[in-house]
Amino acid sequence: MQLELNQVQAGINLLVNRLLPRQQLDGSWRLGFVDAGTSTDTAAIMLLQSMQVPKPKLIAALRERIESMQGADGAWRIYPNEASGNAAATAEGYFALQFAGKSPNEPLMKRARAALLELGGLSRIDSLLTKFLLATVGQYRWPRWFPVPLTLMLLPKSAPIHFFRFSGYARVHMAPMLILGDRKPSFTLPSIVPLQTERSADEEVRVQQGSWQRHFHYSLRRLDGDRLQLNQQATDRAVSFMQERIEADGTLYSYATATILMVHALRALGFKADHPLIARAIQGLESYLTSDWSQHNRVTTLQNVTSAVWDTALISHALQAAGLSAAHPAISRAGQYLLSRQHQKLGDWQLGVAEPEHGGWGFSEFNTINPDNDDTTAALRAIHALPEDAAAARERGLQWLLAMQNSDGGWAAFERNTNSKLISWVPLEGADDAATDPSTPDLTGRTLEYLGRYARLTTEHRFIRRAANWLYSYQEPDGSWYGRWGVCYIYGTWAALTGLAAVSESPQHPQIRRAVNWLHSIQHEDGGFGESCDSDTKKRYVPLPASTLVQTAWALDALIAVHDAPTDAIDRACAYLLRELPTEHQQQLSLAVRYPNGGALPGYMYTAYESYPLVWPLLALAHYRSKYGG
Repeated sequence: MQLELNQVQAGINLLVNRLLPRQQLDGSWRLGFVDAGTSTDTAAIMLLQSMQVPKPKLIAALRERIESMQGADGAWRIYPNEASGNAAATAEGYFALQFAGKSPNEPLMKRARAALLELGGLSRIDSLLTKFLLATVGQYRWPRWFPVPLTLMLLPKSAPIHFFRFSGYARVHMAPMLILGDRKPSFTLPSIVPLQTERSADEEVRVQQGSWQRHFHYSLRRLDGDRLQLNQQATDRAVSFMQERIEADGTLYSYATATILMVHALRALGFKADHPLIARAIQGLESYLTSDWSQHNRVTTLQNVTSAVWDTALISHALQAAGLSAAHPAISRAGQYLLSRQHQKLGDWQLGVAEPEHGGWGFSEFNTINPDNDDTTAALRAIHALPEDAAAARERGLQWLLAMQNSDGGWAAFERNTNSKLISWVPLEGADDAATDPSTPDLTGRTLEYLGRYARLTTEHRFIRRAANWLYSYQEPDGSWYGRWGVCYIYGTWAALTGLAAVSESPQHPQIRRAVNWLHSIQHEDGGFGESCDSDTKKRYVPLPASTLVQTAWALDALIAVHDAPTDAIDRACAYLLRELPTEHQQQLSLAVRYPNGGALPGYMYTAYESYPLVWPLLALAHYRSKYGG
């Protein structure tokens, strides 16, 4: 088939006109919603109700959304096509509704309880976060033995195992969890009816007596002091760690989950509800409330993190690719907003850098100490064409990004060389996915795309060659790449191909051709692409029967990057996007629009961004026009 360029331009115009009016006065875009399922809604209800903080309207609103997302079989799911429901999400939903005032005898509660038992009960929960949140409110039995004691906080960085060997994302959750695991509170209410289970938590955690524990206990024996003294020192250090990472909005590292755990931990230590740390944290959580764009009645939900910086950077870059100049008022205002959000102080990321200098960007507006590589390249793309007064910021961002390259040649998310194999052996659910921060194909590819397209670097530069070689070494046998922070193999393959093309790798490279052939092999009859969140846990590509706008845009952009002329596969994918571009009304209804495409915690939390179905199709169509439009 042959597309007419005026059709492509019409699609570009539609998306530009959808995005421009939604810019805020400060230059940001706040499309308002990062959907992470019901996990944060349930955690917020159990926190507020167990604290007896009077928020009846908020509790009722969160309860309404949780109820609206219960499946006909009584279970809750973490993505729409999850086959049998999710034990962790169903347990969270069941108990949160009880805390919100629902009787276990109501029909929807009976269905939830039956679904949870059908899924295997509490013993089948495989999310450590869920176990901690339920144990804290008295609905999951605390183990007598826990594999990581609070005294981990005291081990020096010279020890084989120490706190800072865990990833930054893990640490801000672990610090309050270590306190909770040590104090074992039970902040329940008399009205809550527990759910009995045939297995105890003790049986579940007493596993894997591996070499990491020998290293760990050897290090513990070298600490001076009796048990009570060491416990208090470790408690003080955990509290200090949290306090030093509280952002201006009162949240811990700008994560709702970490903030909720922090409040529970402070309560376990005797802090009252009106203590400034707790009061500010609750206010911060309330600022993360928004309406759910995927529901007909736009019910209220609590985001785990807000995305103003990320959305603004992506949208500004896509609009510039679509033809808006740096002098356009929308681009200029967005640039000034992004420049104001460049980090000005050092954070934990500095520990792996020889001569650390600030200069990165974070995901959310109040994030000032936890920059990441993906947001930094996104911001740098958006400010690339700004006038000379942005040059110093661009240079700082570039130097920060280069300093974050891992020793293996790739790039990780938040920190450098935080990938100890000892940590991946810790017997905690999700340790291999969340406790380390390794180089990943998606982040390495996205970094190369920026460095090649905008910094004009190629594989003739030695460190770029190392990164390209790292990518080739991590390609899957079928030709795809796994993407850690998106769903999943389409995402990773898009990032790798666009990155390799940008640094001047030949489109005829055998591994690039294998990746192209893989994309051709998974294209749907309608021209689109779609991948299930199942891929993330099965660690192999699992197709989604339907195509999605976002994944089609990624695949299309990848194919454009390595073809000098449009192919049939490219034109079919482009035609799919043009047919399915959402109107304002359709955006709320279509699975092609609202299917989760962001990775957070594999098997527990996936994200759907309100901005994605607009941004990524716009960028792909703009690249089609600029490359094939003469």
